[in-house]
Amino acid sequence: MLLKRFYDTKLAQASYLVGCSATGEALVVDANRDIEQYLTAAAAEGLRVTHVTETHIHADYVSGSRELAQRTGARLFLSGEGGPEWQYAYAGEAGATLVHDGDSFRVGNIRIDVMHTPGHTPEHLSFLVTDTPATDRPMGVLTGDFVFVGDVGRPDLLERAAGHGGTVEAAARSLFRSLQQFKRLPDYVQIWPGHGAGSACGKSLGAVPSSTVGYERIANWGLRAEGDDEFVAMVLAGQPEPPKYFAEMKRINRDGPPVLGHFERPARQPGDKLAAVLERGALVVDTRRAADFAAAHVPGTINIPLNKSFNTWAGWLVPSDRDVYLIVNDDCPHCVDEAVRDLAMIGIDRVAGYFGDEAVRAWAAAGREVATVPQTTAKQLAADLASGDVAVLDVRGHAEWAAGHVPGVRNVPVGYLTDHLSELERDKPLILHCQSGSRSAIAASVLLARGFTNVVNLTGGFAEWEGLGYAVERGAGDAAGRAAGRPALAM
Repeated sequence: MLLKRFYDTKLAQASYLVGCSATGEALVVDANRDIEQYLTAAAAEGLRVTHVTETHIHADYVSGSRELAQRTGARLFLSGEGGPEWQYAYAGEAGATLVHDGDSFRVGNIRIDVMHTPGHTPEHLSFLVTDTPATDRPMGVLTGDFVFVGDVGRPDLLERAAGHGGTVEAAARSLFRSLQQFKRLPDYVQIWPGHGAGSACGKSLGAVPSSTVGYERIANWGLRAEGDDEFVAMVLAGQPEPPKYFAEMKRINRDGPPVLGHFERPARQPGDKLAAVLERGALVVDTRRAADFAAAHVPGTINIPLNKSFNTWAGWLVPSDRDVYLIVNDDCPHCVDEAVRDLAMIGIDRVAGYFGDEAVRAWAAAGREVATVPQTTAKQLAADLASGDVAVLDVRGHAEWAAGHVPGVRNVPVGYLTDHLSELERDKPLILHCQSGSRSAIAASVLLARGFTNVVNLTGGFAEWEGLGYAVERGAGDAAGRAAGRPALAM
């Protein structure tokens, strides 16, 4: 048996190829849209992709299962669990086989046993993998978003991201029951999860790629909880805000992801055409470093640096139903292709063109005003707060805000800023801060693009404020959040 893990660091997402070297057959589990990686890896091992499946209807990326099965002629296996609301709408058209708890299928000499593990989502499956020539006992289990290293899947996404009200507690109790079943697996069974550290599908995922049932039983807080009431309280506390694009991903992956074919590089646009693009109302995303954007940028553009968080913030801030243009560094020849791939991974396929960073210089050369983002420090902020000359906005997540914040400061997470523009200060400087200065830089660009002229970024963020010993206020729960003016986060 061969097992290969594929890991997309920006999505913090893992997919797997399970191959039988004796027969040359292979299974891909939880494929993302970059299907060439699986085809290349299978060919390198002398395998062909004959089976494709996934653990559940994903919320954080566009599934590549449908396209991979179509491309290879592989059998597609999809969950038939979860009730009528959580069926794959395209299963019949794609010729998929629906599988249920207790079912099994073979990939050459490898047996795949299906476990229904609801809680994260109603239809969620896990797959036990047994190398039958060696033993009749399972080697490992592909757990998707059910059990992670050090964490368990969050049960609140159906309500907070997909809009299914009143489902959180029932989902949490369902997840607890699934975990009790899971804990009965032998200690030696390996755990191969669908996400790692940094994913919004949990709150404390470990960075180690795999574990065992035995180790997680003693180290994973979710498997240590004794009763369902205790577990429900623990699993719902401190979950991060789910990106807005999650709801769209659920719909796409349920109804049928479009077949992409390949990642198409858009045409480069002349720098002097940027003005016309902005005048048409197009969205322009400047992917340069935050410091470069702050020093000089074209008014009306927003800054989402092309780093490991690019997918996340693009998902929050870039709609999938309109054209988008990019500005990229000319000294980074691969950046255009990287950005296009990253956007396609989360269903943003309408990249209509891109500009080099010379477009910013062309803008200035034409006599147009180049915008900047003023910066400040924690020491200066303390003085400004004492004089009452500024307003301050914390753009971190609510769990971060509750753990500690600048006294009296309102909290509106970055992704919700555009929902609260009318409530924000315009008559005096509005200082934005996050933990270290990166998210607040993005937030500043969003507000500037929306016509704010008074935005300032706190470069060192809350970490610098706290590190210098300034006063910190702590509070938890919705009541504390509302007292500080935090917007409701339910979606």
